[in-house]
Amino acid sequence: MKFNSKYSIILVVLFPFFASGQNTINDVLQKYNTRSIPYISVEELRMLQLHDTIQILDAREPDEFLVSHIASAINVGFNTFSSEEISEKITDKTTPIIVYCSLGIRSEEIGEKLKKAGFTNIKNLYGGIFEWKNKEFPVLDTTGIETEKVHTFSKPWSKWLLKGEKVY
Repeated sequence: MKFNSKYSIILVVLFPFFASGQNTINDVLQKYNTRSIPYISVEELRMLQLHDTIQILDAREPDEFLVSHIASAINVGFNTFSSEEISEKITDKTTPIIVYCSLGIRSEEIGEKLKKAGFTNIKNLYGGIFEWKNKEFPVLDTTGIETEKVHTFSKPWSKWLLKGEKVY
């Protein structure tokens, strides 16, 4: 079969767009994160949550947190995050802290701010609340009742939430 040169040019121009698409959570995290804050898996967090004393911080905005969040998480936000406020609430800088957001991008940035503030035991939840829900771990609404709803930040980002009800 002989290719028309016009189609070859189109293929050469469009191939990078198709080849560079982020098809998995791992692809997205590799593109946007530096791994400056070590990851913790959702399975590891679930075990810690059941057996250990940890502090879970939700780095999403309040409207996202109100839809659902991981049990015992404290919403610290992203746009208005204050490491000074966290230092007042968590005085032991060695306290195990797990930070999460939708996927793990904003939470890495918050983790870096906590690290600069002197906290020494910080982990970033790999895949964030999306991966948590994808593994069918529970999320709670504002009344503490389990829900299927998860705020997905935006429609383009929602493609990585595979289980649960997407809220925009």
